[in-house]
Amino acid sequence: MNPVFEIRRNYLIIKVEGELDHYMADQIRLKSDTYLEGTRIKNVIFDFQNATFMDSSGIGVIMGRYKQVKRMNGELYAVHMNSALQRIIQISGLHKLIRQSDSIEEILSEN
Repeated sequence: MNPVFEIRRNYLIIKVEGELDHYMADQIRLKSDTYLEGTRIKNVIFDFQNATFMDSSGIGVIMGRYKQVKRMNGELYAVHMNSALQRIIQISGLHKLIRQSDSIEEILSEN
């Protein structure tokens, strides 16, 4: 499955579908780079509602987006993580970099 990209205000929303593996990580990297370069988008929200799995490639692509948004004084968010993904985020240390929230609307209403 392919990731779905949506823009709301200065947020790039990346909806992860299925497995966040090497193939999907490459797609996210290429498309998000295109969206983030030369635009006013400075925040990224990963929506994991339909995600089933994430490997080290997924961790790497999240780290890369974190570095991009930090250069622009933005934030990286994650929503709708199941318990397996939360465990991966915790073990990898990404929980220190990602702001977790219950929904996209909650993030947008805060800012």
